[in-house]
Amino acid sequence: MSEPLSSARPDDAPLTTSKHGDKAQAVADTLTQAEGDSVVGKTVTIARPRQELYDYWRALEKLPSFMDNVEAIQDLGGGRYHWTVKAPAGRTVEWTARITEDVPGELIAWASEEGADVPNSGRIEFRDAPGGRGTWVSATILYDPPAGVIGKVIAKLFQREPAIQARRDLRRFKQLMETGEIATAAYTRKQLEEEKA
Repeated sequence: MSEPLSSARPDDAPLTTSKHGDKAQAVADTLTQAEGDSVVGKTVTIARPRQELYDYWRALEKLPSFMDNVEAIQDLGGGRYHWTVKAPAGRTVEWTARITEDVPGELIAWASEEGADVPNSGRIEFRDAPGGRGTWVSATILYDPPAGVIGKVIAKLFQREPAIQARRDLRRFKQLMETGEIATAAYTRKQLEEEKA
């Protein structure tokens, strides 16, 4: 098994944190069966052991607990999962993706199958952060927005663009793993009902 690209270089910082756009593309170029033209790369440091973070993420059905736009992920068996994701204007997009690489405690990579509403592929890497600060969780996502560039602009307006969501989702994952809950400024329906009672 080849060593993940991020651990093969002398620099400690993950490539996806680079201010140079070609660095995220370099990671995207390593994806098995890459799907998509737009690249998103985000990293967050989480004060938890990497195996624990990997284990939570690997149970893909749990991802809607912190991924705001993901409505559901259904395990189809054989490393295939059906995703239902919110899109702009109250719509949803769907696709089936398969796990293309799985290294316990280190990385999970995927690629959407033929016919996806949003062709995509990517990888989530888990690396020990220097100084015993926990784990770097890096997401690299390659995707084709629906309706091309126009769809990407519309998605940004409605805050459903993958670059925006990746940053927010990783922040929520950090909160969930470090505190056991996700902070929100808005009341949930349950809180409003409790307040009225």
